[in-house]
Amino acid sequence: MPAFRLFVLTAVAVCSFGLSQAGFAEEALAIITKRDSALSSLPLETIKLVYLRKLLLDDNNNRWIPLNLSSTHELRQIFSLLMFKKLPEDLEEYWNEQYFQGVSPPQVLASEEAVLRFVAMTPGALGYVRMQNVDDRVKVLKTIAIPEHK
Repeated sequence: MPAFRLFVLTAVAVCSFGLSQAGFAEEALAIITKRDSALSSLPLETIKLVYLRKLLLDDNNNRWIPLNLSSTHELRQIFSLLMFKKLPEDLEEYWNEQYFQGVSPPQVLASEEAVLRFVAMTPGALGYVRMQNVDDRVKVLKTIAIPEHK
C-alpha cells in the first residue's frame, strides 16, 4: 500500500476515534459557500449527498454547485476519505454509472484559491479548503477535523 494512502487511511481511523492520539495535531477542513448565502450550517449527510450529486437542489430549489480539487490533490484525497471512506479513484466506477444516467461529477478546480474565488462569486457553490485559508469572501458551513500530515 502506498505510504500516502496508508497515512490517509490511518488519519481517517484516528478521526473516527478523536484526535487525541499521539502524533496528530488538529487541523480543520472548512466546507464553504457564498458569503451572502442564507445558510448558516449544513449537516455532513447533506454535504455528502450534494457531492454524490444525489441532492441537486437546496430547500429553495436553487441548484447546488459542488466543487472538488484535482483527484491527486492531498486535500481532495482527505476530503474523499472523510466523507465517503474512499479515495477519489475508488469512486470512478460510481461516476461512470452516474455519467451514463446523465449526472456529471462535481466541477474540479486547480487550487484552494480557485475554490475560494469561485465560491465567493457563485450562488449555490459548495467547496472545501483548509480552515487556515478561509477569508471574508466566503462563509463556513461546517468544519471537519482532520489530522495534520507530518
